[in-house]
Amino acid sequence: MRTARIGASSYSRDRDLRRILGYGKPPRPAAAILRLLDYEHEVNQQRLSGDADYVITRHVEILIALVGEAEYLAAPTRHEISQETPAQSGNSFPN
Repeated sequence: MRTARIGASSYSRDRDLRRILGYGKPPRPAAAILRLLDYEHEVNQQRLSGDADYVITRHVEILIALVGEAEYLAAPTRHEISQETPAQSGNSFPN
């Protein structure tokens, strides 16, 4: 998990999700997380069972994407920030 957190700092939705999920336009973050959780479950089962097809780099890139998507989902969007009132942002209008 430590490696995934470090790798998430260079995570790119467009580049990495396309490679992992295998299609053009990335899904919304919540949908991507659900798909990634399914993939992670599959590769973790391979790992636990000693499956010869298990690839640790694939597992790590899925974990990196999960951390990256979770951060993306948790981060406020520009639109949300611009919609804050001065009281919400801690600023006040001068009288």
